[in-house]
Amino acid sequence: MKKEILEAFNFRHACKVYDADKKVSDEDFDFIMETARLSPSSFGFEPWRFLVVQNMELREKLRAHTWGGQGQFPTASHLVVMLAKKTHFMRYDSDYIEHIMADIHHIPDEPRNTRRKNYEKFLKSDFNLLESERTMFEWACRQTYIALGNMLTAAAMIGIDSCPHEGYIADKIEEVMKKDFGINTDHYGVSCMVTFGYRKNPQRPKTRQPMEDILEWYH
Repeated sequence: MKKEILEAFNFRHACKVYDADKKVSDEDFDFIMETARLSPSSFGFEPWRFLVVQNMELREKLRAHTWGGQGQFPTASHLVVMLAKKTHFMRYDSDYIEHIMADIHHIPDEPRNTRRKNYEKFLKSDFNLLESERTMFEWACRQTYIALGNMLTAAAMIGIDSCPHEGYIADKIEEVMKKDFGINTDHYGVSCMVTFGYRKNPQRPKTRQPMEDILEWYH
């Protein structure tokens, strides 16, 4: 199993152009998205939402404001826009947090109140996240990247290529989200995008720093 996992990591690369004639099956894509759904997040509050964009006109509207997805958006089997929830949802006193604790985590009243107070302390003083809307949004984005990493690895393990996308003009993409997708951008922001499919061209050898340059031990 260890060998297969490392083979998947070596297989995975940032695919620049996909074979537009090859499509990821529904079963395989559902598997990839299930790994996103099952991903961990801080306090288990799941500050994400995923938009699967198969409409090519909508892809073109996104591509107009990207410089990192020019070859991928028209050719990918699947394009996923990863949204991060903003302060509206992620405050300790929001209806969303109450919903997650009560309806998803099934925490009884008294322990739920304790958890809310701990979360409030975390936001206000431990991490000082309530200092600005931007700080809260960036924190939520960090959680989405856990899901992103799991999606990339899961795809690679079943032979599907992928590419994460941060190469875009953020305010223009937000306008597209608001105008063409009907997203309330006061509540959600784009964390990143990711494409999936099958490579058209051979993969270049993977390059990484040697382990001794990145790892330190303290005994």
